[in-house]
Amino acid sequence: MCWSTAADLTAGTVVTAVGVVCVARVRRARDLPVAALPLLLGAHQLIEAAVRDTGGGCGPATTAWAVIALPLLPVWVPFGVLLAAGPGAGRRLWATAAVGLATGAVLAYCLATRPVTAEVRGLLVRYGVDVPYAPLVAAGYVYATLGALLLGRDPRLRRLGAVLAAGALVCAALWRLAFASTWCAFAAVASLLVLGWVRRPGAPGGGYWFWPPSTKRRYTKKAKRWPTNR
Repeated sequence: MCWSTAADLTAGTVVTAVGVVCVARVRRARDLPVAALPLLLGAHQLIEAAVRDTGGGCGPATTAWAVIALPLLPVWVPFGVLLAAGPGAGRRLWATAAVGLATGAVLAYCLATRPVTAEVRGLLVRYGVDVPYAPLVAAGYVYATLGALLLGRDPRLRRLGAVLAAGALVCAALWRLAFASTWCAFAAVASLLVLGWVRRPGAPGGGYWFWPPSTKRRYTKKAKRWPTNR
């Protein structure tokens, strides 16, 4: 939801480009899911531009949008945060991952067995799919996506979670009928904070995830010996 097809394309292109930078600059392979979040959400905005362009309905673009927004995000976010936390991840992060997996399974079943529709209403896009026990599923969705960020130990990810939680409240208050679209657009822009997380001072250095640092020792001709660490 960026008010127009052109705005969706612009925002999606910018966020996707930042996502590419995040993925390229990340140092550890286990940080990749979180680093790729802007890439995923930027592509999501580009898909919504296609939804607008086709006038909504039940086409492939609508289905692709719903797959990312509904079953994928509540699994991607908590498991990404869990992986980034490493062996020291607490039980609370494992709980968000378990809830996210269950929520994603329910939403995936709904998308597989029920039609999803998109209705373009002026500046907004309203998506609809029949989800049983909707309040309970929504609570699990929020706990998995926002709880994983807020309950972790990383202060930058907690800041991202706080920004997304504030955005969710605003979107729910102002655009209740188009909450999914508006909040996902807000999340895409807010995910630019991930770039700061990738470049954080405490991030491990020494090469990139796709090009590990060389472990060979350099031979110094001047001293004619192998250097040793003292």
